[in-house]
Amino acid sequence: MKIPALPELPLDLVRTLLAVVDEGTFDAAAAALHVTPSAVSQRVKALEQRTGRVLLVRTKPVRPTESGEVVVRFARQLGRLERDAQAELGMSPDDGATRVSVAVNADSLATWLLGALAKVSQQPRICFELRREDETRTASLLREGLVMAAVTSSPDAVAGCSVRRLGKLRYEAMASPAFAERHLGGPLEDVLAHAPVLTFDRSDDHQDAFVRKLTRGRARASAVRHAVPTSEGFVESIVLGLGWGMVPESQAGPLLRAGRLVALAPDRPVDVPLYWQQWKLDSPALAAVADAVIETAADALRD
Repeated sequence: MKIPALPELPLDLVRTLLAVVDEGTFDAAAAALHVTPSAVSQRVKALEQRTGRVLLVRTKPVRPTESGEVVVRFARQLGRLERDAQAELGMSPDDGATRVSVAVNADSLATWLLGALAKVSQQPRICFELRREDETRTASLLREGLVMAAVTSSPDAVAGCSVRRLGKLRYEAMASPAFAERHLGGPLEDVLAHAPVLTFDRSDDHQDAFVRKLTRGRARASAVRHAVPTSEGFVESIVLGLGWGMVPESQAGPLLRAGRLVALAPDRPVDVPLYWQQWKLDSPALAAVADAVIETAADALRD
């Protein structure tokens, strides 16, 4: 039986689609590619005909469909391979460096990831581009092809990516001594849901999840909540008594010993599993970053 040939994805068409997505409009992509908007439109239509899929939603800015995301990710991976090959052939500019983009949650960024990146050899030279995102959403940046790797809470591999377990980031419920005395004078399961609370942003569910578990689903954290979107600012706000919150143990430890924080439920820590997902590419730079991340996580995170 003859196997039907798969449709080819010509590089000029693939790169044109990527330009449209990155630039946001057909006109802007045409300017970046030094062609006419009509040529850009024709290339995108030709690629859609070859794949038999609609690849773009024609909004302003345009956005890729689910099928379009697959092609965009393919285009970014091709670009990465091309730049790696140029570097190995000595075709890169003298001051050129390999750029590795990583999506990471704020608490990992504040506690252990930078130490991992500092261990990465700079031969060849590597530039890091970090994108901060909640660990439940970093995988979406991989899926869209916007980053090469991600620290994520999902063990399920994004298409075209590999997954390795990093360990667990432990959190504990914390408050300042003065805050605890003022707001938490009773059984924790009765009073915590009514006390002012800190959150990272509107998608931060750590505090609500802790209260739900503490009260067996009867309550969530207070509606009186302060959103502080940096890990360091979040912890400092708890120290200053604005509210209580879930703090990574590595950040909480020195503050506990100094008496600036108290653990509200030391027997009820919350462990968040973390995973490293990356493109399946034979990229020396990406491999070096992955090795350093895995090694550092083994020491910084819990099994």
